[in-house]
Amino acid sequence: MLYSSTIADFFATYPLVPAAIALLFGLIVGSFLNVVIYRLPTMMEAGWTKQCCELLEIENPKKNESVHDVFNLAVPNSHCPNCEHEISALENIPVISWLLQKGKCRHCSAPVSARYPIIETVTAAFTVLVTIEYSYSWLTLALLVLTWGLITLTMIDVYHQLLPDEITLPLLWLGLLVNSFGLLASLEDAVWGAMAGYGILWGIYWLFKLLTGKEGIGYGDFKLLAALGAWLGWQSLPIIILLSSFVGAVVGIGLIVIRGKDRNIPIPFGPYLASAGFIALVWGNELTALYYSIYL
Repeated sequence: MLYSSTIADFFATYPLVPAAIALLFGLIVGSFLNVVIYRLPTMMEAGWTKQCCELLEIENPKKNESVHDVFNLAVPNSHCPNCEHEISALENIPVISWLLQKGKCRHCSAPVSARYPIIETVTAAFTVLVTIEYSYSWLTLALLVLTWGLITLTMIDVYHQLLPDEITLPLLWLGLLVNSFGLLASLEDAVWGAMAGYGILWGIYWLFKLLTGKEGIGYGDFKLLAALGAWLGWQSLPIIILLSSFVGAVVGIGLIVIRGKDRNIPIPFGPYLASAGFIALVWGNELTALYYSIYL
């Protein structure tokens, strides 16, 4: 207890120290999130293909496509997708290596997507923001896990229109676990938040399908909103739904008008839910108070 108090006093005396630690830690985590964002959908697709081929009793057409015998979040080591050059530790320093190499592979000069340093930078910035907002505590660490999960879900949904259960469901249960100690909301509010979050979008899904014959929302969106409800309580759901719907509508209309995007091409809703959830996490009390002061 004395040790924790000493650390807290030190951080209070030197407030830039925890921010600097959070920044560096966020950059490292952001580098790992890039791996998850790239590999998890590929792993899931390979698993689905294998299961389907086994069910149909046919040969897996993708069995020999990969040059790697094992492909998961740890193996193989990071490498250039163009020349298979294995990336060394010095070539994998978050943001810095990309800048020094001018966004190219050092071995074959193939371009490296700017998404990698962007995700690392965003992860670091959000890590610092959460750390400053919630200070030095175990709750902060739990909220950082939520934040990193939301970043990962956002990018996977953008690129693959997929919100993996491997991320949404653990976040839901972790939210209930955190609030079993009443750290963000009471357990009762968290349970109702999870149920209402899932039920609201489930109801909208079926209403839209009955009226139009089309699926307007994916099941992953139900689970993501349920997870946010489990973390923040049912009181946060109106703000999250309003923010995500407003931003989604603005972006969707903008894509149709500016880029001529086909209205029938689905636009992932997960990034808007995740963004609204993060905003509610950091500024939720202020937004909820403003909402209820206007409408109640």
